[in-house]
Amino acid sequence: MQKLKIRGGNPLRGDARISGAKNAALPILCAALLTPETLTLHNVPRLNDIGTMLKLLAQMGVVTSRNEETVTLTASSLGNLVAPYDLVKTMRASILALGPLVARFGEAKVSLPGGCAIGARPVDLHIKGLEAMGAIITIDAGYINAKAARLKGARIFMDTVTVTGTENLMMAAALAEGTTVLENSAREPEVVDLAECLIKMGAKISGHGSDTITIEGVKSLHGAEHAVMPDRIETGTFLAAVTAAGGKVRLTNAQPNTLDAVIEKLRDAGATIDSTANEITIAMSGRPLSINVRTAPYTAFPTDMQAQFIALNTIANGTAVVTETIFENRFMHVQELVRLGAKIDIDGKSAVVHGMEKLTGATVMATDLRASACLVIAGLVAQGETIVDRIYHLDRGYDHIEKKLVALGADIERID
Repeated sequence: MQKLKIRGGNPLRGDARISGAKNAALPILCAALLTPETLTLHNVPRLNDIGTMLKLLAQMGVVTSRNEETVTLTASSLGNLVAPYDLVKTMRASILALGPLVARFGEAKVSLPGGCAIGARPVDLHIKGLEAMGAIITIDAGYINAKAARLKGARIFMDTVTVTGTENLMMAAALAEGTTVLENSAREPEVVDLAECLIKMGAKISGHGSDTITIEGVKSLHGAEHAVMPDRIETGTFLAAVTAAGGKVRLTNAQPNTLDAVIEKLRDAGATIDSTANEITIAMSGRPLSINVRTAPYTAFPTDMQAQFIALNTIANGTAVVTETIFENRFMHVQELVRLGAKIDIDGKSAVVHGMEKLTGATVMATDLRASACLVIAGLVAQGETIVDRIYHLDRGYDHIEKKLVALGADIERID
């Protein structure tokens, strides 16, 4: 099993290119199921989750090819409308095949999903939404079985904001008969990116980026070409790393307007941040100031940046309260940070982080994707050597992060 070995203490300087967004690419890959024509995607990140999704689509019969960051998919004829457990268990985004399969082929069999162990993320809203559109759904032996002659447009209110639920239902509604209105829908930029791709494929969608999305169903969609948006969470992770470790870094292929909440908090911590339409430059010297954060759906502070900000606060000047409102088990990284000398108290949904002047290197274990990024940041600022184990979590969501950090002057290497 591979690990990362980090020798902390180096400031970060130079340029880094942000990869395409995992959380945008995964649903857009599933959108290929909606048409027999070819979908060509650019800026697709090279991640384990992307590889898993391509395997999932290929075993259904989708013809896929990849050249660096460009992927082509053609779902002209599918011989298998099943998303099996052995693939779905490692990546809960596989549930995104459900809506497109039912919409185009009238049936689907998708395993109940797995993924990071950061709390309950039920798929009941996906099921209720499809049932409202006329699908007959049963759950048997761990599989969701769905059938529908043709989905019908419906008004669907989601009682909690769900990103994948919004994406699944939006794709399904694109081929439904009539108009579908999704109320209390997710506003995340990744949802908007999927909508823009679907529109290029011939879908009629409006309101994406707001809490009410309207989809007028069409009989068929066609092929298209689309570039996946930059990864705002990778961007935020590098910004947090520079704020913690110091230095000056320019991030290219970024999308600053998707990170307003994160950038504002880092400025409060003492970082100087300037941006253009697709670049961000951050400079930091000295110890950061502690910063309170509270996660919430977009446009508020993202839950996927919570762990990185806890790492930043461990060496900040002062005490910070970090409150998690999205997932109930998302403080598993705290005990690993404590191994590095961090002083953190858990109080219900909040972590009280008492900033220390230094952390000390140790062996730590990643428990989920964003926790692994948090431990990398902590390793960059810890004295001595830090070993981060179980980095397969990291590879699910970060495209060669250690190579990008080495280019910025970090002392970090991948070891067996």
